[in-house]
Amino acid sequence: MAAEIAHPRSDSSNGEGAEDVTDGEPFDPAFALHRGGKMAVQATVPVRDRDDLSLAYTPGVAKVCSAIAEQPELVHDYTWKSQVVAVVTDGSAVLGLGDIGPEASLPVMEGKAILFKQFGGVDAVPIALDCREVDEIVETVARLAPSFGGVNLEDISAPRCFEIERKLQERVDIPIFHDDQHGTAVVTLAALRNAAKLTDRSLGSLRAVISGAGAAGVAIARILVEAGIGDVAVCDRKGIVSQDREDLTDVKRELAGFTNKGGLTGSLETAMAGADVFIGVSGGTVAPEAVATMAPGAFIFAMANPNPEIHPDVAHQHAAVVATGRSDFPNQINNVLAFPGIFAGALQVRASRITEGMKLAAAEALAAVVADELSADKVIPSPFDERVAPAVSAAVAAAARAEGVARR
Repeated sequence: MAAEIAHPRSDSSNGEGAEDVTDGEPFDPAFALHRGGKMAVQATVPVRDRDDLSLAYTPGVAKVCSAIAEQPELVHDYTWKSQVVAVVTDGSAVLGLGDIGPEASLPVMEGKAILFKQFGGVDAVPIALDCREVDEIVETVARLAPSFGGVNLEDISAPRCFEIERKLQERVDIPIFHDDQHGTAVVTLAALRNAAKLTDRSLGSLRAVISGAGAAGVAIARILVEAGIGDVAVCDRKGIVSQDREDLTDVKRELAGFTNKGGLTGSLETAMAGADVFIGVSGGTVAPEAVATMAPGAFIFAMANPNPEIHPDVAHQHAAVVATGRSDFPNQINNVLAFPGIFAGALQVRASRITEGMKLAAAEALAAVVADELSADKVIPSPFDERVAPAVSAAVAAAARAEGVARR
């Protein structure tokens, strides 16, 4: 049975005289904020008279169209292409709500778009697709690609999200970035770098355990290995992802090939014994007894929302640094620290893709923002720290140039 949701009445078309209660329930300000949507298109040039109109539209616009037809790269200079990102979903894995469909996903996509603008100065357009087949999504987005400088894939379920990202990047020459994977991974690595620095350790000395082998878990494992982590084991519902398992998907089989150098088998609890780092991107609850078996001075990043896999009250009994995905605890692992700056940097240099090197550069820059202010409650900046996006953007742009994917 579907849950009943209280929301404001639509008794008045203009909202005047609307009541602050609905069927006896208190008025919910979330509905008030979302009424009519959270964004709009705004012109950047005036159209005040006939002269303005003739320049903004016909006949003046024909000159620009003809120039672009002759030199396609001019589209970046004379349209919004190099300043705008498509935020694309199929509504199959939305926040903690799961498969709620394209229409219900739109408030989240609008929210993502305004975060792009607020935190990175990047315009974004929410696009919710009514299709689920991998090739159909790829074909649809590829046909839309000429209008955009990049594509942010959002809230698409695993394992399809991996294939969609890969196939799309093969089809188009603009950055394709699945934020649920790579944004989470970049911010996690930045926080872990600073946690290690705070406690005079190196990434290479750490053994990490990741609870969750979905989009975020796989991407975090990949970036930690790229960054030089000592070892990392990933656990799904059936236990440690290891090469001896015969029930692995193609993605998990690949994952087993570059993780778990120690050859661990068994349960999450087995992996946690003696581990230096716990990273939760799975939901569920980890027993306090398992937490107690971790190495002294451990780092616990329990990022499930709204309920972390390990509550901070329990985590602090055993860990030197604790992070969550929530804004009401210190050290929030929030993707908004990554994706606005990453896209701003990529768009600035007209990058054709976002490489592993660009992600590593973003993590290093993000960690450096608070490197001189470190404490157990501050291993990652606040999303409202105005230094974040410029630092990440500059690092990503420089990395794109160094890796040869920049076009200016």
